[in-house]
Amino acid sequence: MVSTCIALLLSSLLFYIKGGIPSIPDSTGLQFPFSSTNAHRSAIMRVATYNLRYDSQPDGITVQQSLDAIPDPLVRPPFLQKTGEQPWSLRRIKVAQQLLNEDLTLIGFQEALVRQVKDLADLLGDDWAWVGVGRDDGRAAGEFCPIFYKKSALRLISYNSFWLSDNPFEPSRYPGAGSHRVCTVAHFASGPRNFGAETNLTLLNTHLDDRSDAQRRVGAALLLTRARYEAYKTGGPVFITGDFNSAATGYDSGAYQITTGAIPAPAINSSFVEKYAVPDTSLPNFVMHDLKGHTPKLRVSGDFATFTGFNRPGDSSVFTRIDFIFGGSNGGWTADAYKVGSALTDDGVIASDHRPVYADISV
Repeated sequence: MVSTCIALLLSSLLFYIKGGIPSIPDSTGLQFPFSSTNAHRSAIMRVATYNLRYDSQPDGITVQQSLDAIPDPLVRPPFLQKTGEQPWSLRRIKVAQQLLNEDLTLIGFQEALVRQVKDLADLLGDDWAWVGVGRDDGRAAGEFCPIFYKKSALRLISYNSFWLSDNPFEPSRYPGAGSHRVCTVAHFASGPRNFGAETNLTLLNTHLDDRSDAQRRVGAALLLTRARYEAYKTGGPVFITGDFNSAATGYDSGAYQITTGAIPAPAINSSFVEKYAVPDTSLPNFVMHDLKGHTPKLRVSGDFATFTGFNRPGDSSVFTRIDFIFGGSNGGWTADAYKVGSALTDDGVIASDHRPVYADISV
């Protein structure tokens, strides 16, 4: 027994002499060496963007009633029994179950009416808080683009909203657009999680118009202008989450192409440009990078399409990729993993007409 212990001790000593460093898992399941260099890394975050589909079939069912109606998980469900869009009172449970099992740090939602925001605040629990406003009046009317954040991992510094229109400083709609469009901007300091010191970061969360390509292009120009300003002002990483209603390629790709710097941005409100001006010599070629393309290919998983509609399983006629997580070209981040989740469960319930998109990001 003594000889065995001595052998193990010598083996460990030789491991350190040869430069070996033990690895410990972080909360995302990724392995990072515990070293003096990584001791100063501030955080590893799992970020999500999720268009919830607005509550189109409101009812009086409470969150508690929905919780009480969750079936026994040990009982075989009636496979694919339900079809089409289900009420939010059923879908909200599916959404919460998905998110609570992902160890998330930040979530950008779209299409959330005030009932949906409050429901998710209840379902996600006390460690979560949120910021955002209703797009129609800057208070509670219309859809929100709320940012939910985990309080044990992030400290909120400030937040505000602007509108993706010709008058971005007040609730407004771009001419020809189907709806008001808003962006929520939140500044955070990451806590001393995963052996690190605080790091400032900024998230912009939005939803571009489904009807007007012109609005999407102007919206992208406003987003890029504001993101560059935040990168310059804070010196920290900047991210954008959202439903762009714009694919990466094709006839409707203008907003994506502007955001990623592939084509020039159109003119936008001059007061907005002045307020968020950056010296010409600072970040002159700033763009946003699609995190999916900056993640190691082996760590990209799940599906391609992020919009699926509520069609029956097997009908891919409307499938497209329009929901994105972007990171600023000023850096300060690394994309470690990227996944498009599923919105469909065995019983046939589709949690939303969009799939959740997740990214593991080191900052």
